Formats: sequence, structure tokens, C-alpha cells
Amino acid sequence: MDLNIFELIKQISLPLLLKYGATLALAITTLTVGWWLIGTLTGRISAGLGRSSADKTLQNFVGTLANIALKIMLVISVASMIGVQTTSFVAALGAAGLAIGLALQGSLSNFAGGVLILLFRPFKVGDTIEVQDIYGTVDSILIFHTVILSPDNKRIVVPNGSLSNGVIVNFSSETQRKVVFDVGVDYSANLDTARQVLLGLCNDARIHTDPAPIVVVTNLGDSSVTLSLRVWVNNADYWDLMFQFNEKARDALAQKGIGIPFPQRVVTVIQG
Repeated sequence: MDLNIFELIKQISLPLLLKYGATLALAITTLTVGWWLIGTLTGRISAGLGRSSADKTLQNFVGTLANIALKIMLVISVASMIGVQTTSFVAALGAAGLAIGLALQGSLSNFAGGVLILLFRPFKVGDTIEVQDIYGTVDSILIFHTVILSPDNKRIVVPNGSLSNGVIVNFSSETQRKVVFDVGVDYSANLDTARQVLLGLCNDARIHTDPAPIVVVTNLGDSSVTLSLRVWVNNADYWDLMFQFNEKARDALAQKGIGIPFPQRVVTVIQG
């Protein structure tokens, strides 16, 4: 007996619909709800980092990374729910990641360095640092590189890979800093008088009294005795005090008859 075409489609589709409809509906629901939950969760992560005063670059990076990773996991889970074999898909994704990683080794090294800097924060924007013979103020910290402004306002871009693996000197991390001012005086000079002259330069409200300023002999050179004035100041006052000592020390010592000798060499000529 001939069957109507619509009856045939109905007979074929109904069992398939009954068999796979529930699974498909569950997969679509899971994808929709999961997508919404991921957006909500990553939004709360970013908001939480914002309340903790984390670096803005770190907030954006962590939020975006978490969003992408969770959505990839969601898509793979939903695909497995509807019968898609995800093993080969995951293997292909891993192989592609490996190939991309080998091709972009330098960039990935900088990326990893940027992540480490943002997470462990050896310095922050506005800090004065010295790294790889580069001295300046941190202008911005990006995922692949850090921008440093030199004292003469040159813009220096440093890759984060080498930056995170090198020695970093942070001059702004502590609130106080020691000024070490060295000056050479004549061997004939009275050291107690020279010490009092240098301590007289410390009559400044910016210089801390605890610990108190001290003057010590640090070197007996070829032509002079090196006295070292050491005082503690607030970080922001360091250079002003250093420049002030350089300007006033010579005249203050000269008023007491203490000279600052220049390097000398004695040459003896023996005539035959």
C-alpha cells in the first residue's frame, strides 16, 4: 500500500524526535544557562578585583581569560552531550596550541612575564625602578611589555619576558630611604671637625632623627680620607637632600679650612 509522503516523514521524524529531542533540548538549555552563568561569574571576578585595588590591566586580563576558558569548556561539554566525539577535537586543539606556542615562543615568554608581573607586582605604575641598566618611572604595564619613562622623558619599551627574569631595583616600594653622601678630605684635616661640619648640614626638618645622622670613615684613599654622611629621609626627599649636600658641603668645609683634594700622583725622576 502506498504511503503518503507526509505520513512517511512523520513516521521517521517522530521516533528521532522522541529519541534525541530531550537530549537536544537539555544541551540547548545547558548552553544558554551556562553562557549566562559564565558572564555573571566573570563579571563578579572583575568587580572583586576592582574592589581589591588590583591593577586595571590585571582586572581585564583575568576576566577575559576566565571568560574564554570557561566558554571553551562549556562548548566541549555541550558537544559531548549531543553525541559529538570530543576526544579528537581536544587532541586537535592541543596540537594547534602546541604549534602556535612553538611559532610564538618569544611572544609567549613576554606574555608569561606580563602575567607574573601583574600577579606578583614587583612594581606598579608610578614606581621608579632600575632594570637592565634602565632607570625611570613605570608609565604602564601591558601584557607583552612595560613602558618606562626615563628622567629626560624618553619612552622605553621593555619586553616583559626579560623584565620578569632580570634583577629589578624598586626605589619607590619603601617609604624611607638612606642618603649616603661621600666626600674626600685632606689627610692633614681634623676628622672630628670635618665630621661636625657634615653633621651641621643635617639641620633640616626633612632629615629623620631616628635613626640619627652619622658620619663614618669609609676609605683611606691615595690622596684623601673619605667621610660618609648617612641620613634617613622620606623617599620623595631623597634627591633634593642629595643635591643640597653636594652644593653646600664644599663651602662648609672650606670655612673650617678643610680642603677636598683632587687625585694626585707623585712622579720621581732619577737622573743617571
